[in-house]
Amino acid sequence: MSRTASAPTIVWFRDDLRLADNPAMCAAVETGRPVIPVYVLETGRTGPRPLGGASKWWLHGSLEALDASLRKLGSQLVLCEGETIPALRSIVDATGAEEVCWNRRYHPDARVLDAGIKASFEADGLRARSFNGSLLIEPWEVETGEGSFYRVYSPFARAARQRLGHATPLPAPDGIACPAHWPESLPLASLDLRPTKPDWAGELRQTWTPGEASARATLGNFVDERLGLYKTKRDFAAIEATSRLSPHLRFGEISPRTVWTTLSQVADEAPSSADRQ
Repeated sequence: MSRTASAPTIVWFRDDLRLADNPAMCAAVETGRPVIPVYVLETGRTGPRPLGGASKWWLHGSLEALDASLRKLGSQLVLCEGETIPALRSIVDATGAEEVCWNRRYHPDARVLDAGIKASFEADGLRARSFNGSLLIEPWEVETGEGSFYRVYSPFARAARQRLGHATPLPAPDGIACPAHWPESLPLASLDLRPTKPDWAGELRQTWTPGEASARATLGNFVDERLGLYKTKRDFAAIEATSRLSPHLRFGEISPRTVWTTLSQVADEAPSSADRQ
């Protein structure tokens, strides 16, 4: 299929609900083509394991925050529900999109599913590109001198650090080209992710705020207020000494590369033990 300059690119969001350091989004924006951000709430036999109630609550807030960030750039998040391939195909048919970009998932079932999706799209003449948006280094990138994989953590960690160096996160786009016509999108409320009666999520709302902005603020608070406690206090449940980034990382509201780079800069700027003596 010959590609036309006005044909949109679909960015398929999954566990990467952010704009900064999102390789799939950056690649789509760099084409200069219209971009259609899409999230599919995957259901049916090809979908992942169903989410629990707390995860659904978080997902609602994260999708809401992502859509708000996109709208500030003149774009929006298109929401679908159902089997992935039919949902994305319907957007291709409605918009004339010729490319789909996404960030990879790595557990075995997801890798098989994604490979099938990529093959299906390419068989139809669509360009399908996937990226590493979730890991500092992908599993196959670190090998021993003999070309095999490490079986002991310490030498693996040394090799991984050497390869990683000071990674530079990709910036969030400052503009996103929009399609002439947007495909139909479900209202977020129709995905039924938030509890109604009984509303058991009160303490979650008091304690947590989903979304990319909150993730970055949480990282900043950890660096400013708790990083010095982490080494000695992280195992004490009564002391708030950990980063509190786990749910933000789970939904990809912040990338591991952003966390790594931030903490590496802190380590570089910290006085050495010799300077402190």
